[in-house]
Amino acid sequence: MDQLSPTRPAADNSIAAPKADPLPPFSPATATEQKDAPKWRTRLLMFGLPAILIAVGGYYWLTSGGSVSTDNAYVQMDKVSVAAEVGGRITEVAVRDGQQVAAGQLLFRIDGEPYALNVAQATAAIDAAQVEVGNLSASANTSSVDIAAAREDVAFAQVNFERQAALMEKGFTTRAAYDASRHAVAQARERVRQAEAAAVEARTKLATGPASGVNPQVEAARVQRSQAQVNLARTTVRAPSAGRVAQSDRLQVGQMMVAGLPAVTLVDTAHPWVEANFKETDLANMRVGQRAEVSFDAYPGLNVRGHVLTIGAGTGSEFSVLPAQNATGNWVKVTQRVPVRIAFDEKPAREMIAGLSADVRVFTSSGAVAGK
Repeated sequence: MDQLSPTRPAADNSIAAPKADPLPPFSPATATEQKDAPKWRTRLLMFGLPAILIAVGGYYWLTSGGSVSTDNAYVQMDKVSVAAEVGGRITEVAVRDGQQVAAGQLLFRIDGEPYALNVAQATAAIDAAQVEVGNLSASANTSSVDIAAAREDVAFAQVNFERQAALMEKGFTTRAAYDASRHAVAQARERVRQAEAAAVEARTKLATGPASGVNPQVEAARVQRSQAQVNLARTTVRAPSAGRVAQSDRLQVGQMMVAGLPAVTLVDTAHPWVEANFKETDLANMRVGQRAEVSFDAYPGLNVRGHVLTIGAGTGSEFSVLPAQNATGNWVKVTQRVPVRIAFDEKPAREMIAGLSADVRVFTSSGAVAGK
């Protein structure tokens, strides 16, 4: 008889299934929210997007629609090319490139010795002219004496002729003596005329000019000396105005300077302005005095207030070396550019340099006037 063992549960070889999460309880409010979410998104797109577009358009109209701008603009300054008025060798250079100079300050000096010799020569010419005037005066006095002597000779010859004529009537003289006395009278009268002509010539040479009251020869010599003195003074070249020195490469001691050849340039950095080349299509509402704003490529973040000072009298092509000839038949319409001068209303925070690129915006809306 088999012995019975205690009862054991039978082994289960199957894999237990994972326990599922319990489903959330059904709520009517949740179903309503899921149904209304698409409606709010649709309304946001229908009304929000047009509102954004209107806002962007309004902002563009307020900021750009009432203004015109160009990046074809450059900083400009007055520039004076200084040239020597006389030629010669440079003996002294008193400035260097980039130096700020005041009006009347010495720039360079040219050898003045040849011009000093010209002054001395002109002075000698004045002395020679004055000596000549003295000689003419003496000649005039001598001519007066010669006239008196010649007249005395005429009187003596006339008396002798009358005596010979009386003797000739009585037959106490010869025909030859009579003719000789008559010839002596003619010669004496001729000497009087010669003396009088010499006196007139001397007085003419001594005459003074109606404007200066000085003898013309003396006056001409004085003018020559004045010109020599002016040329001597021009050997010292000074700055005609204040500015910064540029292009001073020719200023070298020993360099031969040619009269009229620009030697150095002075840039007036104290009064810069901007020349903006606007399209002709941008000028419809542009007026002189309108407010402007200038920015610079060299100085990011720097904005300078200004105003329209002048609008050019012609396009850039009108003043070019070779203006366009549109009557040839090969004509292509090109939008022209008109130079507009922008004056600064405030001193820029950074130093301006001639030729810097700039961006200019002119506010053309009503009331956009500088200072308002």
